[in-house]
Amino acid sequence: MDTSLTARFAEILFTHTPTEKERIAARRGIKDFLASTLPVLVDSVADEGKQAVLDIFPAEASAENTALKLGYLSHALDYDDYHAAFRGHPSTVILSSLFALSHTLCRYHLNDFLDAYIIGVEVAGRLGRAVGTRHYSMGLHSTATLGPLAATAACCRWLKLSRQQTQVALGLAATQSSGLRAQFGSAAKPLHSGFAARSAVNSVQLAMANFPGQAEGVLESFLSVFGYHAEQPEELLTDWATPWRIIEPGLEFKRYPTCGGTHSAAEAAFVLRKKCLEQGIEDLPAVITRIEVSFPPGADTAPNIRSPRDGVQARFSLEYVIADALLNGHLALEHYTAKPVDPALSSLAACIVRCPDFSAPADELDPDQRFHRVTLLLADGQQLSHCVTRQETAATYTDVEDKLAVSLRLLPLSVAEPFLATISLDSSEQLQQLTSLLCL
Repeated sequence: MDTSLTARFAEILFTHTPTEKERIAARRGIKDFLASTLPVLVDSVADEGKQAVLDIFPAEASAENTALKLGYLSHALDYDDYHAAFRGHPSTVILSSLFALSHTLCRYHLNDFLDAYIIGVEVAGRLGRAVGTRHYSMGLHSTATLGPLAATAACCRWLKLSRQQTQVALGLAATQSSGLRAQFGSAAKPLHSGFAARSAVNSVQLAMANFPGQAEGVLESFLSVFGYHAEQPEELLTDWATPWRIIEPGLEFKRYPTCGGTHSAAEAAFVLRKKCLEQGIEDLPAVITRIEVSFPPGADTAPNIRSPRDGVQARFSLEYVIADALLNGHLALEHYTAKPVDPALSSLAACIVRCPDFSAPADELDPDQRFHRVTLLLADGQQLSHCVTRQETAATYTDVEDKLAVSLRLLPLSVAEPFLATISLDSSEQLQQLTSLLCL
């Protein structure tokens, strides 16, 4: 009997069936996917990279191109879900792949689709643990590198591939994995998601055609190469579905259209803004002489752009996000598109100094322990400080239904109504309708 990691992993993908509890969580994930995708899909929010993607990779040409298109569009705003164990965005890759194959192959059984998505999230979380703590810190983008494997696993489950085909598909996905964090702040970041979804689709299609790829040893090699001596292969197999990763730690749904690594800093700034207003301080730029933001060493790896030129770069700027939160009390989507940055926000952002807290453990060792402490130094000598942890931010409920409703209101009514008729996903017929709307 074959006991290789790849073979055992391919086997376990088919041995657990989610319950209605997990399917409810999956429906919520799909709603968040739509909330993040629709504004760009129908041009309610402009995106500089979209037209080039559609021109070069016309979706009508293939399932691969459809997956690439959806992967790009669903991650274009950087507003889509995050998974802490994965350290990336799983749904953009998994759902883009599933919708593309569902549309091409005319497969619409709802529970099978939801179960495959749940399996994909399970695999994403496990891969993040299995590859270890150094993968992301070495400069790799987990959505791009681990995403193809998670999405391929989901598609193998969805299409009920044989174990041999599944092993080959996983190996093909692993050998296509690539993506650098150096692309953050550009349209290439959402393109990573598109490439990952495309890789999953073509890996599965090749396996279904009995392409003679390597069926053994590729997952083992992947973890060894990309783990940088911190890999934990056993995390792929132990304690499956106890609980499911879509439940614990669960998908994290963004409340702000910026890098997740800025959110606790923004929330600390919201509190400080409120304190200032309670003291009668309304003109913050006039009284602030300096702003400090502290965090564990390395916790600013993703939001590393200090002086953004436009809103896309601003998503990855701690300084700009803190300034926006202080001045406006919220982070508006229109501040984080391809438009030039707001000079007033840039001016306040220039007062912000990053101060890593070297008494805290390095972020790569345990990102869940991340925090941001924002301190305002005022002209009268007063100091106001507030700290928010990543765990506090993650534990705060995000109303996905309201988030989707806001996105739908950006659409013309004639465009929004067909989506509204499908989003409850109560039947296979609704899945078919939704798939057609997304993939046309």
